[in-house]
Amino acid sequence: MSDPTFSIGTKLRHARKIKGMRLCDLADQVECSEGFLSKLENDRVKPSLQLLHRIVAVLETSISNLFSESNDSIVSRAGTRQVLHTSNIRPGEGVGLETLVSPSAGHLLFGAIHIVRAGGGSSGTIVHEGEELGYVLEGELDLNVDGVEYHLMPGDSFFFPSRMPHGYRNPTDKETRVLWVNTPPTF
Repeated sequence: MSDPTFSIGTKLRHARKIKGMRLCDLADQVECSEGFLSKLENDRVKPSLQLLHRIVAVLETSISNLFSESNDSIVSRAGTRQVLHTSNIRPGEGVGLETLVSPSAGHLLFGAIHIVRAGGGSSGTIVHEGEELGYVLEGELDLNVDGVEYHLMPGDSFFFPSRMPHGYRNPTDKETRVLWVNTPPTF
């Protein structure tokens, strides 16, 4: 079985160059250092989910497009799906996105299992076009949508328009797993 962990640096560099942007231009627009972006493009650091959203918005792409291997398989087997890891400011925290829907031109949605480490989360709020649906598989999640915080437990679900500022974090010392679907695949 191949390692499903995925690196995004090369895809981000390619998207930036296609837009004709210099590293310093992108850094200014997404409000981070040029050095951090250089390390990101060389897969030496992992971005927070919030920063990754800002980067793909400026580059006019989506997080789902960063997943390299696209196929039209109807079934994806456990243990073979790609996982994109993000991080938070503090080491050991962050979110892994296990892709459920293979990114491909023409798909109307993107689905992933958000694997949120203890204390990890989105590192702030995110806003984009579309709609979101989620279902907590295990663990606990504090979801903030438009300034209102919801504490979710296994079996709880949520739905909201993505244009509402939203963010989340795992308030526990155990991993949380959330089935999360976005449409369109701006994520």
